[in-house]
Amino acid sequence: MHHLDSQLYAFSDVDFTLNAGEFVLLKGANGVGKSTMLRTIYRTYLPVAGEVLFSSRRGEIDLARAADVDVALLRTEEIGFVTQFLVARPRVAAEEIVAEPLILHGIERLKAIEEARHWLDVFGVKEKLWRAYPTTFSGGEQQKVNLARALILPRRLLLLDEPTASLDAGARTALTKRLAELKSQNVAMIGVFHHPGDVADLVDRTIDLSVEVKDQNMEPTHVAV
Repeated sequence: MHHLDSQLYAFSDVDFTLNAGEFVLLKGANGVGKSTMLRTIYRTYLPVAGEVLFSSRRGEIDLARAADVDVALLRTEEIGFVTQFLVARPRVAAEEIVAEPLILHGIERLKAIEEARHWLDVFGVKEKLWRAYPTTFSGGEQQKVNLARALILPRRLLLLDEPTASLDAGARTALTKRLAELKSQNVAMIGVFHHPGDVADLVDRTIDLSVEVKDQNMEPTHVAV
């Protein structure tokens, strides 16, 4: 905090292991560091100490120290992040935005667009909006596009930062069903939820960042997938 000439730590002494197919729920009061924890694992933020060990297909890598190019590759292939906000490029149709991960993965464009339309429909985006620009959508509709894009291609690790905050009941039900499908495919998930009851049946373990959690695992912070 430069204007206070002091340091404020979002969290400390957090140690846990996440296994393939496991769903971990983060909880705690506002400001305790839940979203910061997810962004640190995703490497949007750099931790000042500790390790974030990820067992990628190419071998174990410490996300806290990995090169930016390696992190970018993992985000494309193995690690997904779902937030409550969509940062959409101007003048790009919703179906194009949702299809992009499949196209980058090598799937033929028309097939990718068809799959994108399927998931837009699943999350309740009206067909007349599929070719429209999400920058003109309401917050809730933008979030549905965001979810469709983030969940269209299964990743090995999925980070969820309050994805239900702006959703109606139908979209929340569709999200829960999709997360159950991904869990059955051994996708590991860590999530912060505005409506934790929606995913209660999926949660294997809860970590409360309001208290020290060193007893959960005495190794450094470790994400094992």
